[in-house]
Amino acid sequence: MVIIQNRRRKKENIQKDFPNSLIIDVTSKGKTPMVKFSPFYPIGNIPIPFSPNKFAKSVEGIWQGLKVFENNDIDESKFEITSMKGLKRTVRKFGMPKGHRKGIKGNMLLDYVPARKLIYLPAYKWVLDNRLEKEVKELKNLSKKETLILLDYETNGDMENTKKPLSHAQLIKLRIEDKI
Repeated sequence: MVIIQNRRRKKENIQKDFPNSLIIDVTSKGKTPMVKFSPFYPIGNIPIPFSPNKFAKSVEGIWQGLKVFENNDIDESKFEITSMKGLKRTVRKFGMPKGHRKGIKGNMLLDYVPARKLIYLPAYKWVLDNRLEKEVKELKNLSKKETLILLDYETNGDMENTKKPLSHAQLIKLRIEDKI
């Protein structure tokens, strides 16, 4: 069994609710090798959706790089960041988001939910299937033996819920359960 919990929650409380569980931090604050599950981690050579022969270092770099604001278009420099810092692009600096460009050279802007489904999910799934196969298999095997708690800053697993950011740990859970 796999359960997602907020990383900000005290581990003692998680252990109280889920005794004998294995807690794994899959955020950018996690330990090697599980930190590689962070969308900020520079896993490298991730194909950028709808952009033939274009690659990024991190999933978050793709997500932020293809974001278009009222005062700023895409930012290809985000594709190359390897420090796990300086990836976010904010409303305060660039104005309201207009959408995500469907590819670097694309003319279409995708709304938030379609962008999650056509950009974020495929990029993250590609990482799970092509760069983290061993780690996914390890988590899958562990989840068969004991309750696995994945820590993430977000716990929203509903692609349609735009009130909260999407949890990448929920995507890991879906992959472990062979649902994506």
